[in-house]
Amino acid sequence: MRKLYNEIIEKLDSKIQDCTVEHNGSILFFEVIIELILKELSEVKDIVLKKGFNNLEEEIHFFKKLKPLLLSKLIYYNAIYKIEAKKPYGGDKIVKKYLKTELSKLKKYFDNNLEFYKYYRTNSTYLDHKYFVRGKYDIKLSLDTYYFESDHNFTTSHDYKVAKILANDLLQLYLEEQLFKTPQIKKSINNSFLKWTGSKTAMIELIYALYSHGLIDNGNADIKHIAKTFENSFDIDLGDFYHTFMELKARKVNRTKFLDSLRDALIRKMDEEDEM
Repeated sequence: MRKLYNEIIEKLDSKIQDCTVEHNGSILFFEVIIELILKELSEVKDIVLKKGFNNLEEEIHFFKKLKPLLLSKLIYYNAIYKIEAKKPYGGDKIVKKYLKTELSKLKKYFDNNLEFYKYYRTNSTYLDHKYFVRGKYDIKLSLDTYYFESDHNFTTSHDYKVAKILANDLLQLYLEEQLFKTPQIKKSINNSFLKWTGSKTAMIELIYALYSHGLIDNGNADIKHIAKTFENSFDIDLGDFYHTFMELKARKVNRTKFLDSLRDALIRKMDEEDEM
């Protein structure tokens, strides 16, 4: 079952990439993407209702990991669609104020759900049987109104919160990127003389490796700042790099494909020079 759901998500990501190339971030792009995600969610829901789960562990994994990954895309693209549709006309100062207001909404959601953020971010499991099993909701565990309005055959009390966390991570990056786009920054990017000729996925794998090893600023650098530095240095747009990282984590084999290839290439270079 996990393989089937992962294939559905991979297929959706491929369609989103195709739409990105075709519509180039227009308002129409978000409308098309939202329709695609709704279609895939409906397909997944049909599978769940017809086949169910083999055991409690499988159900928890689906509602804690798989469904939120798909639902977060809907929340994310719908949020951007509304932000772009409502973006005010005017100078940079007006737009900047608007974007900062949107960022403050993300912080407010974080503050209101701090305990669950801690639970999820620390990979805790002791409440999974309540959070991610259907029909096991506890009114005292800070439920979103969304839960009471949803189909309880396809919803647990906290799968939406996980999806919201994932979506807000991406949305924060999007808003900060929009704020970051000033004439001065663009000029420095255009003057860059080094070009990254590998894949974006490879760069993201490298960035997360450096971040995980604490090699930038003694481990104090934020992943977003590291990614932005790479983007500026190599004149590249990494897009939703957190989402790409989640896809790397979901790989069944060879999750560090690029890093492994770097190691092999370096060893070959050393061997070649030893033979000279």
